[in-house]
Amino acid sequence: MVPNGFQAVPKPFQTVPRQFPSMPKPVATVPAIFPLPYLSPSYPPTLPIPMPTPAPHHPVPVLETARLWLRGYSPADLPAFLAMFQQPDFYRYLTGKPMSEEDCWSTLMRSAGHWTLRGYGFWAVEEKATGRFIGSVGFVDRKRTIEPAIGEAPEIGWVLDAATHGRGYATEAVRAVQAWGDAHFRGARTVCLMHPDNGASRRIAEKFGYREYARTTYHDEPAVLLERLAQPTRP
Repeated sequence: MVPNGFQAVPKPFQTVPRQFPSMPKPVATVPAIFPLPYLSPSYPPTLPIPMPTPAPHHPVPVLETARLWLRGYSPADLPAFLAMFQQPDFYRYLTGKPMSEEDCWSTLMRSAGHWTLRGYGFWAVEEKATGRFIGSVGFVDRKRTIEPAIGEAPEIGWVLDAATHGRGYATEAVRAVQAWGDAHFRGARTVCLMHPDNGASRRIAEKFGYREYARTTYHDEPAVLLERLAQPTRP
């Protein structure tokens, strides 16, 4: 109690510490800096990371003859290609049996991809008068397991719908492709593989300078290897 006539003197200000409930201890320690998810397993990584080299692009050149177009393959060629591979006169010296749609499609896709990896390949042969796909002609690198080895020599080949035989289309197509090959391969040696009974193709090959240099077997079938020696190139 404060007596009458006196004032109460305030007590000095005091700081009372606040009480907080106890906090649980952390169950794991979180690092202050998080490493970035680099592609390299090593840390720190070496930057910059080199980019892969893009695949080369080799568009199929279009060649023209008096009666034919030689062009790249199209998905629309599949029905005609499949029909050809049901004809014994077409497949006799190729597969020896008909081909399924799946196998024909794989052949078209492989031929298209050959241009990307090698810069050359097979052309689709189109008849100008009708616009029909009638066969194939060109150069390939099959990496064949054969003796004697073909090596890096481009291998020429052609096959046409049996319904067009006897019209000179094969000669016309091979002439155009060989001229392109002489320029592209700079006159390098080229080869040709065929069955010894394929007299029609043998005559066309010899017409364009191919001569037999070996008899062998390929996939357990007899085979003839022909070559056209390197040609002089123009300066």
